[in-house]
Amino acid sequence: MDRSDLTPDLSLSRIVYGMWRLGDDADTSPAHVQAKVEACLAQGITTMDQADIYGGYTAEDILGDALRAAPGLRDQIEIVTKCDIVAPVGRHAGARVKYYDTSSAHITASVEASLKAMATDWIDLLLIHRPDPLINPDETGAALDRLVDSGKVRAVGVSNFRPWDTDLLQSRMDAPLTCNQIELSLMAHEALVNGDLAHLHQHRIAPMAWSPLAGGKMAGAGALREKLDALGAAADTDWSAVAIAWLLHHPAGILPVLGTNNLDRIARISDVLRVPMDRQTWYELYTLALGREVA
Repeated sequence: MDRSDLTPDLSLSRIVYGMWRLGDDADTSPAHVQAKVEACLAQGITTMDQADIYGGYTAEDILGDALRAAPGLRDQIEIVTKCDIVAPVGRHAGARVKYYDTSSAHITASVEASLKAMATDWIDLLLIHRPDPLINPDETGAALDRLVDSGKVRAVGVSNFRPWDTDLLQSRMDAPLTCNQIELSLMAHEALVNGDLAHLHQHRIAPMAWSPLAGGKMAGAGALREKLDALGAAADTDWSAVAIAWLLHHPAGILPVLGTNNLDRIARISDVLRVPMDRQTWYELYTLALGREVA
């Protein structure tokens, strides 16, 4: 499995295992979670994607239980987690409304809670989960710099930020913003042309793609789905591997985040490496996704 260098000291696997549905599984035992992580590791997938809010603020604890039971796993993986969404569930059940909090106090408290939940002394990559209309970039930037300087966080980034949001925050920081996790797939391809991906490519910020299989929307994708099925069959895999290969082919170095609780499907994630992808095939799929020829 290829890797993506975020800093001189931190690299991530090009495919990331998403844990947002970890709590939805009927079996959340440490042994079962460990089996999922080990199925990823067997394919060279070492990066695990979390967020404090996942599972109503429970997914980090589920991973932490597995790491407590098998502490040797921690040194084999990179943990990505996120903060700033406050929703009226779980530990924030008393909130009157869902909101974003990028204050220094909230970010610091969120990191401490994540470290405790996941039974770890450090987070490899911390992302600000959503743009905060009330952000004080001086305060937020200083908080992120302090976390990096402390060693509790190895690198920082953002999620769902537009170019101007990223530039504003970066202008108040010493540590580089190394990643932006955005929605990107054959069914959500606006980032290719609206400046989002170009900005990341220009500044050498790693694009991480959430919902890279379009959250089930591909089932009704007509001619696009038919072409994906045909290409998948030709490579002795399925349509989803082709959709991920399409993202991996982009020179910006997109890191797709794939989440499933099915161990058999986890074990087949690396099928994507069997899918041939060239410029004409890439554009053929893009054209079908657009529903027209490129201009």
